[in-house]
Amino acid sequence: MGSGKTTLAHKIAQAVGCPAICRDEIKEGMVHVTPGFVAAPGDELTERTLPVFFAVLELLLKAGVTTVAEAAFQDRAWRPRLAPLRDLAQLRIVHCTVDAEVAFARGLRRTQENPLRSTPCATTRSTGFRWTHPGSRLTPRTATGPASTRS
Repeated sequence: MGSGKTTLAHKIAQAVGCPAICRDEIKEGMVHVTPGFVAAPGDELTERTLPVFFAVLELLLKAGVTTVAEAAFQDRAWRPRLAPLRDLAQLRIVHCTVDAEVAFARGLRRTQENPLRSTPCATTRSTGFRWTHPGSRLTPRTATGPASTRS
């Protein structure tokens, strides 16, 4: 959160001339029609958003539409859903990185500007990780040193 993924996705889509499909924007649309919704890790809307996001991507790609897809892709949860899309498109994955302090400040500002975007992450400082992308590996840096996972 706060790394600039959505901003970058919209700029790329505008430059290419295609739609940007953003997971958080789909969820925000769901929030508008869910009175009293409170964001929480693993909440109902988060769970419902994932299949909608991938269904929209699949629909557009099957129709031959160049598309920019944006989400915080967590490898374990998203890789199985990305795999079938490889047969429909040439996938390019862009990893956005930002200093934890910058991301936290952006999250707070975003919550103040639009309470519907409030998440537990926006109000809880999390500075344990700094993600970098050296080559094709995504590496979280922790107090005990780097730990690598495949991207």
